[in-house]
Amino acid sequence: MAAAAAAPPRPDGHPDRAYAPYRSTALRAPQRPLVVSPPSLTELAAPVFGPADVAPLDADLTRHHTGEPLGERIIVTGRVLDGDGRPVRNQLVEIWQANAAGRYRHEGDQHPAPLDPNFTGGGRAITDDEGRYRFVTIKPGAYPWRNHSNAWRPAHIHFSLFGTAFTQRLVTQMYFPGDPLFGYDPIFQSVTDEKAQQRLVAAYDHDVTRPEWALGYTWDIVLDGSHATPEDRD
Repeated sequence: MAAAAAAPPRPDGHPDRAYAPYRSTALRAPQRPLVVSPPSLTELAAPVFGPADVAPLDADLTRHHTGEPLGERIIVTGRVLDGDGRPVRNQLVEIWQANAAGRYRHEGDQHPAPLDPNFTGGGRAITDDEGRYRFVTIKPGAYPWRNHSNAWRPAHIHFSLFGTAFTQRLVTQMYFPGDPLFGYDPIFQSVTDEKAQQRLVAAYDHDVTRPEWALGYTWDIVLDGSHATPEDRD
């Protein structure tokens, strides 16, 4: 397959969510204008996750089993911000990912790559007073998917943020710099604004890197406004 071509924006300036090269959007993209409704009482009063729901080791995916997982250990950190650049405190941040071989620990993933008995691929953390989160994990591998012939997903980590209610959940993906699969991936290319694409890519951070132990990456998540982090389409 040639590199995925970007779809032109709609007349109102927004990208077309039914991005043809990513075949699943034909079934999932909205066909009518979105309707904005105020939050209900249930949304405002419902319970949410907080610090009491997160154990100290939940954010270190390399320590969830008795042995060391295989692959390149990395540190991923960043801040969760609102549209005005203010930190979002006490926010539950969850991640899930493939292992170093590009395999998820999920019954739906049966492609011929090895499972790692010491890596489950899920973690969670609570942002601090500066809106900062931090995870220790293994750099995920690329993996094949069946969208088109010879389709491979770039290495990525899924992120989920719950806001103040379950109905406010934001799901997105973080990618790694310089991945050669960006141009061939319809999910990444479905974000048709180049600047928005770059907001999905983490930056290598030498100050976060720990000598002889792990490479470090920083990636901020902006919840709204003109610099908002694009949502997930996977």
